[in-house]
Amino acid sequence: MELTGDKNMILGEVGLPAADNLKRNAEDVAEDGKVDSKKTRTESCFDQPVDSSVHEVIKYSPSALPAKHYDADTTEPISCGLSSMNDLLSWSRSEANPFNVAAVPLAPRKPRLANCLRRTLVSHDMMGGYLDDRFVQGTSSEEPYAFYHWQYIDIFNYFTHQMVTIPPAVWTNAAHKHGVIVLGTFITEWTDGEAVCEAFLKDEESYRAVADKLVQISHYYGFDGWLINIENPLSEGAVKNAPLFLRYLTEQMHERVPSSLVLWYDSVIENGKLTWQNELNQSNRIFFDACDGFFTNYNWTEENLEGMKNYSVVQGRQADVYIGVDVFARGKVVGGMLETNKALEVIRKHNFSAAIFAPGWVYECQSDKSQFRTHQDKFWALLSDYLYIHRPASQLPFISSFCQGFGKAVYRKGQHETAKSWFNLAAQEIQPLYYRMALEDGGWVRSSGCPEDAWNGGCSLLLDGLIPTTLNTPVCAKIFSLHVPLESKIMVTLVYKASAGITVSLQLRTTDSSHCSHTDVHEVTLSSVTPETVGSGPQLESQMSELCGNRDLHGWTVRCSQLELHGCVLREVCVLIHREGEPQDTTFSCRVGEIMVLDVDTLQPPTDPVRGLCIDDVVWLRGAGSSPEGSSPYLRLNATLRWDCPLESVRHFRVYWRRLRGPDPRIPPGQLELLARAYSNQFRVTELLVPEPPSVLELLVEPVTRWGSLVPESQWGRRLLSYTE
Repeated sequence: MELTGDKNMILGEVGLPAADNLKRNAEDVAEDGKVDSKKTRTESCFDQPVDSSVHEVIKYSPSALPAKHYDADTTEPISCGLSSMNDLLSWSRSEANPFNVAAVPLAPRKPRLANCLRRTLVSHDMMGGYLDDRFVQGTSSEEPYAFYHWQYIDIFNYFTHQMVTIPPAVWTNAAHKHGVIVLGTFITEWTDGEAVCEAFLKDEESYRAVADKLVQISHYYGFDGWLINIENPLSEGAVKNAPLFLRYLTEQMHERVPSSLVLWYDSVIENGKLTWQNELNQSNRIFFDACDGFFTNYNWTEENLEGMKNYSVVQGRQADVYIGVDVFARGKVVGGMLETNKALEVIRKHNFSAAIFAPGWVYECQSDKSQFRTHQDKFWALLSDYLYIHRPASQLPFISSFCQGFGKAVYRKGQHETAKSWFNLAAQEIQPLYYRMALEDGGWVRSSGCPEDAWNGGCSLLLDGLIPTTLNTPVCAKIFSLHVPLESKIMVTLVYKASAGITVSLQLRTTDSSHCSHTDVHEVTLSSVTPETVGSGPQLESQMSELCGNRDLHGWTVRCSQLELHGCVLREVCVLIHREGEPQDTTFSCRVGEIMVLDVDTLQPPTDPVRGLCIDDVVWLRGAGSSPEGSSPYLRLNATLRWDCPLESVRHFRVYWRRLRGPDPRIPPGQLELLARAYSNQFRVTELLVPEPPSVLELLVEPVTRWGSLVPESQWGRRLLSYTE
């Protein structure tokens, strides 16, 4: 592919004869009737011959990438919202940000949202939004904010004061992995908000145009609905059309996005006045009737809840009323801060859902950010008596290394892959239960995230505590509550580091799936046993050897067990801590690095290679410092890599580069160097220091299977890039 100018042109595009004959199918046309040039361009990119190389003539013109989607200095992809009605109405798929599209579909969980009678919504409002989390591929951050108590909540709303808040993909990916629905925010405020509402609520055509765009945005970016917050007065005509807008938006969302929700915030009332009611009543029920739920203002009293409970409109829809709780405790509120549990107690007493606003208070208002995990765990522990644990309900494999999406280093099989602080919620894995539980006679056990050491990702699960002298049975530390159907032959792996004086084993609690409503629970205790191969064949034996062949690796103990179960559902995973020796008060710690529950029949090498790796949107920069190959400032490459590979069996991708030749032919080819992990089928290479031209380098993408087995290089994606000046 020959390139001219400062950005890539793909074979078959503008300026080349093939462009005139390019055929577009219906999927290339966006919902607004415009040709989806980005999709067409990507497909053309994938059509590059496998063995072809990309050639670049270096130019130093400013980047042509849209500044709202790419950092101006580094071209790093970023998330953002829309600030005006013009931005919303002019939005199109062809100009959207492909990097902010969620890569993780909404996972199943038990109970389903429709069956949850008292739900919990978290509205994330922090310091204006789009902070570290705006970097789609993650960023270096010493002390970031993250959320990882997903098992307690049903809905996550990303809130800012931009008119249209599009949730960053890292949040949607993390929430969806845990079965949590994600909502964006549409907000109008103040005098400007009045003018906006007058314009878009003036007639049916106008409000439908706005609703259609909100539906398109949610569908494109892969999140699940909207919180509608009109915090300004409405004229008589506008307030008449507001419920019609809400109903139309809700109907369209349900049609286009399964499991979607549209919620209304308690603000204006039926006469158009901005009068927060702190309850659902006759003056605002018209909005509740038109959508999926109602989010009350925060200054309610118990009398408000008592009145609502008996309000006829609420009957049959009590779960759809979300009582607002401001964690910052602004105004006259019940609870807040470290007394937020008092608000939850009253809300649950009257059987309503809860909307917890700005729980990032635990981060914002604590001066010592290094203690963030401690503060976060304390806050959610206070609420835990009024929250309900949801069970992931996906099929096997069930795998977690407990990574919270940030850490002091990235680990791979117990060793540093990169040794610097980082943040990327897309890397977050299924989260365990975090708690501190009292045992008899002053004993205790606690589970918490531990960034000081890990098996894979950024942290391990630390179980520590005190076994009292009087306790003669093992300590059972429950770490997962699940609903995972088990195949007949399964393999379980446990990776851990234990302190002296204890032994560790794993306990699975299963329920016969034909009697799930009963309490017919039996236990299977998995001790440290020698791996046995179930089945036959060299491929299976190779997979087993790779998973379980090294029993002690970099200080971590790896234990594998196999068993047969028939018609069972996995409900709980517990780590059993056994005291060795004579009874005495025994302090202990155990870092759990990874747990995997695998279907033995699926333990085969992946058959889908990385296909069609292509290079696009190349930007060249000269940075500070002098190149060792000359007096010029360092040459840096920025480029988008795209490829095709089914994500279902992939945990992540590892992106590499290496120098092949040039500019000095006497220098031999370089070794593979890891750039980063990628969590979707695209990655933006940024500020890569490369040799002076003329040179040739190779970019490679390695798929990492969910259970961590090696993929032969023949199945990696690769592409050569040559460049001259």
